[in-house]
Amino acid sequence: MDIRPVTQADRDAWEHLYRGYADYYKVETNDAKLDTLFAWLCDPQHVCEGLVADKSGQLVGLAHFRAMPSPLRGANVGFLDDLFVDPAQRGGGAAKTLIHAIDAIAEQRGWDVVRWITRDDNYRARALYDKLSTRSNWLVYEMTAETTGR
Repeated sequence: MDIRPVTQADRDAWEHLYRGYADYYKVETNDAKLDTLFAWLCDPQHVCEGLVADKSGQLVGLAHFRAMPSPLRGANVGFLDDLFVDPAQRGGGAAKTLIHAIDAIAEQRGWDVVRWITRDDNYRARALYDKLSTRSNWLVYEMTAETTGR
C-alpha cells in the first residue's frame, strides 16, 4: 500500500471516499463544498493537506490534516481533520498506515502532538486509536448561530 499526497488525478476516487466519510458522519455535502476542499488539498500554499492510501492503483482511504497553532506550547501541533477507509477495505491496514504517515510528517515538522476528534460511537476506529494514541480528557464544544442566537 502506497501512502502519498492527493493529486488532481485522484479527484473522482477521492470524491467517492469523501462522500462516504460525509455520509458516515451524516454531514450534508455538495459539489461546491467538495470543489473547495479539493482545491485546498491540491494547493501547496493552503494549510489543509491530504494523503491517500493507494492499493494497486485503487484509492482505499484518505486523511486530511493541517498544522494548528498551540498557544500553550508556543508551537504548531498537527490536527487530523478527516480519516476514512472504504468500508470494503477496512481491516487491511490502511487507517493505521495513514496515521503512521501523519506521525512521520509530525516528526519532520516538529509537531509534538497530533490531535483529532471522533464520534463517541465510532467503536471500530476508536479501537485503532486506542492502540496508537492516548485519549485526552478534553471535551469538544461547538458554537453556532443556533446556539448563540446570532
